[in-house]
Amino acid sequence: MTTPSSATPRRAAPLHTPTDLSRDATRDITGALNGILADVFALYLKTKNFHWHVSGPHFHDYHLMLDEQADQLYAMTDPVAERIRKLGGTTLRSIGHIARLQRVADNDAEYVEPSDMLAELREDNVALVARLRSAHEACDKHRDIATASLIEVWIDETERRTWFLFEAGRPADASGR
Repeated sequence: MTTPSSATPRRAAPLHTPTDLSRDATRDITGALNGILADVFALYLKTKNFHWHVSGPHFHDYHLMLDEQADQLYAMTDPVAERIRKLGGTTLRSIGHIARLQRVADNDAEYVEPSDMLAELREDNVALVARLRSAHEACDKHRDIATASLIEVWIDETERRTWFLFEAGRPADASGR
């Protein structure tokens, strides 16, 4: 039996994924994508939290919508992480790593009004779109068309979530009267 002191020391394996992008491009784009990945994980968990804890007269509709949105967010995580690796970067390794990079604020409140849930998620999605656009600018600067193309799809999906959250949160008399 080996003990930690007698085990063969681990060596860091170099991660030299071939790419024609410069080191600056890899640094800038993977840095932006890792921040987005942390935000997507945080937003996923917040969306699931609200899905699990929503209540009230619109429970069924909100519960289903939030579950669908959480699934969509989770589906983004692997493509984002794999894109980072394709570019030669390293990606998130732990919940702690996510916590250090995330810009989406957690909500650990015991109770949140359903209308406040929708508003908070809407604003988080608006902020995510802004971060995706910023990452797209980095891709444009470094001529990374493939990543930019993926980001365009994620922007559209995020704008759709924002739209649904906005419409679901409007008062029954949407005329504003």
